[in-house]
Amino acid sequence: MTDLFSKFDPLIQQREELLSTGLTDPFNLVMEKVESPTVAICNGRRTILLGTYNYMGMTFDPDVVAAGKKALDEFGSGTTGSRVLNGTYVGHKAVEQALKDFYAMDHAMVFSTGYQANLGIISTIAGKDDYVILDIDSHASIYDGCAMGNAQIVPFRHNDIEALEKRLKRVPEGAGKLVVLEGVYSMLGDIAPLKEMVAVSKANGAMVLVDEAHSMGFIGEHGRGVAEAQGVIDDVDFIIGTFSKSVGTVGGFCVSNHPKFEILRLVCRPYVFTASLPPSVVATAATSIRKLMDGKAKRDHLWENSKRLHAGLRQLGFTLGTDEPQSAIIAVIMPDLETGAAMWEALLEEGLYVNLARPPATPAGMTLLRCSLCAEHGGDQVEEILGMFAAAGRATGSI
Repeated sequence: MTDLFSKFDPLIQQREELLSTGLTDPFNLVMEKVESPTVAICNGRRTILLGTYNYMGMTFDPDVVAAGKKALDEFGSGTTGSRVLNGTYVGHKAVEQALKDFYAMDHAMVFSTGYQANLGIISTIAGKDDYVILDIDSHASIYDGCAMGNAQIVPFRHNDIEALEKRLKRVPEGAGKLVVLEGVYSMLGDIAPLKEMVAVSKANGAMVLVDEAHSMGFIGEHGRGVAEAQGVIDDVDFIIGTFSKSVGTVGGFCVSNHPKFEILRLVCRPYVFTASLPPSVVATAATSIRKLMDGKAKRDHLWENSKRLHAGLRQLGFTLGTDEPQSAIIAVIMPDLETGAAMWEALLEEGLYVNLARPPATPAGMTLLRCSLCAEHGGDQVEEILGMFAAAGRATGSI
């Protein structure tokens, strides 16, 4: 009998070799207690969290927590049903209204995860004879949405406007075209040139979907993302986002002004055929989104944190994913997986948690230590973090 797990043997061997050195498994960290958006107890010790997507620090906001507790008491622990059956409660409508108000758009559709939002929207609007033109560094959920819809996938070089235009001009005349972009790319933390890319897409008759998962709440005057910051939010057909980052809970969404958008509730399989979010989750999300509308002070502080950490790491001699800070993500590039894993563990021993990112998730086969800042990190914590990077870098020979 053929062992269907054989295809994973190289990865199994690589993992075993890595852990045989006594290294802590970097992909199996357990947080025993979470004290705040920036501090947890890991392996029995206080650890600064620099590897979460809690960009705006909303997970412990008193109003958000209170809303979740109230909904749990009043509506119970779950819906046990799909949105098109018994799974639409007053809270689901409230969070969709909060999203419409936040983005100033006509329609909002909430999914159980951000992954499902991409999977559902892309697979439903781009079918077998349609073309999806996407950045080669797109998130896995975007690629999976294309595969599920059986659309023709046309990738182009990362953030390359000219390459996008060339791909668009090669699409057969009359074919449906969807260009999929991300506001902030999650591995290097770099932003897309949306202004130019949206213009090129529209000039070539394509609809545009932008995933703003890593920019919603933080980037843009009102926190609506890179599309807002670059002045093209009204030219984008669909914006995808998630509740698991700046909003501080779990879930995904799509907002749009398309006049036919509401039909998606009846034809989008990942929306129709899955249970809806628990009432406590949508209550926390709605409360958080409405508070983010007044989040300018937090956004300003997060930018200060990003600039300070980026400058400090460069001064220490680390190679970073971007020349200048572009988002709340700062990627520290490691020469190989072994050095990256050793550096990750050294940082953990110092009391700092970051993400160890490896291929195939990373572009160009890179190994990264990915730092995700939070608006609740104090200036003193950023200085402490830099001290930890200095000590771990010297201990591992990374600097």
